[in-house]
Amino acid sequence: MMQPAARHEPLLRVDNLVVEYGLGDKTVHAVSGVSLQVARGETLGLVGESGCGKSTLGRAVLQLRRAKSGRVLFDGEDLTAMEGEALRKMRRRVQLIFQDPIASLNPRRRIGDIVAEPLIIAGVKDDAERKRRVREVLAAVGLDPELVANRLPHEFSGGQCQRISIARSLVLNPEFIVCDEPVSALDVSIRAQILNLLEEMKARFGLTLLFIAHDLAVVKAVSDRVAVMYLGRLCEVGPSEQLFARPAHPYTALLLQAIPVPDPDVRPAESVAAGEPPSPIAPPSGCRFRTRCPQADQRCSAEIPELREVAIGQFAACHHPLA
Repeated sequence: MMQPAARHEPLLRVDNLVVEYGLGDKTVHAVSGVSLQVARGETLGLVGESGCGKSTLGRAVLQLRRAKSGRVLFDGEDLTAMEGEALRKMRRRVQLIFQDPIASLNPRRRIGDIVAEPLIIAGVKDDAERKRRVREVLAAVGLDPELVANRLPHEFSGGQCQRISIARSLVLNPEFIVCDEPVSALDVSIRAQILNLLEEMKARFGLTLLFIAHDLAVVKAVSDRVAVMYLGRLCEVGPSEQLFARPAHPYTALLLQAIPVPDPDVRPAESVAAGEPPSPIAPPSGCRFRTRCPQADQRCSAEIPELREVAIGQFAACHHPLA
C-alpha cells in the first residue's frame, strides 16, 4: 500500500495496523490495515462517522489497545514491540486528551493531585518540582493555580475540566498528543476557546497532534492535513484546504455535504449515499463504502481499493475517484 507521506520527516508512522475485538464468537474489525504518517509539528485531523474506528486507532497508536498486526513507529522506535518499563518511559512522550472531560477526572481527587499524578508515575520525587510544574501548566491553559489546585472536578464547568485535562496531558512535556474528540462534549460557545487553546499550546510547547473528530468544520479549523476513515479503513488523505475544496472520494464528498450551512434559506444538499453503514462485524467485500456509493460497480465488490495519489499530496482509496 502506498504510504500517504507527511510533509516533513514523520514523527509518527503507522504501518498496516489491524485492530480487532472479540464479541462472543464474532469479531469486530475495528481497524483494518491502516497506514499513515504524522510529521513533527503537524496536526493531522482524523474524521469519520461514529463507529468507524477513529478512537480505536488513536488508542492503538498509544498502545492502550494492542493491535493484532502492523507497526506503530514513534521517532523511529516500534511501540508495538515495547512492553513493561520501556513502554512506560516512552509514554511520557505521548499523551491523550479524552473525549469526555468530566468523566476523565477522578471526582474524589483535587485538581492539583490529578495534574501531578503523571509526574508521580514518571518518578519525579521532588515535591517542590511537581508543584512548580503543576502551577506552570495550569497557568498555561488559562487557570489560576491558587484558585484551582485545591478544588474538586465537580466545581468546574465542562470547558474548565477540559482545560484541566489538557494541563494534565502537558505536565510531562510530551511531543505527541492524541486529541480524541476533545470538543464534542462541550457547548458550541466553548469549543472555539478550547480549539484556540490547543493551537496556542501546540505553538508554545512544540507539539504534534492527532486530532480525532466527526465534525469536519472543526477539523478544517485546526488541521494541516486530514485523513478520512470509513468502517476501519482510510478513504482519503490530503492537505486540509485541498481536500475540502476538491474531495476525491465519494465518502469525503458525503461528509462535506453534511456540514450545516447557517442560513435558513439554503436547503441541505441531497446525499450522495443511501442506507446505513454496514456492521464492522461483517464488512462488505472489496470497497467497504460500495454498499452506499452510487458509483460502485463489480470491481468495487471484488477488489479492495488501495490509497493512491490522485493529486499532489492527496491520496484516495477509490477505483473511481471524483474529478
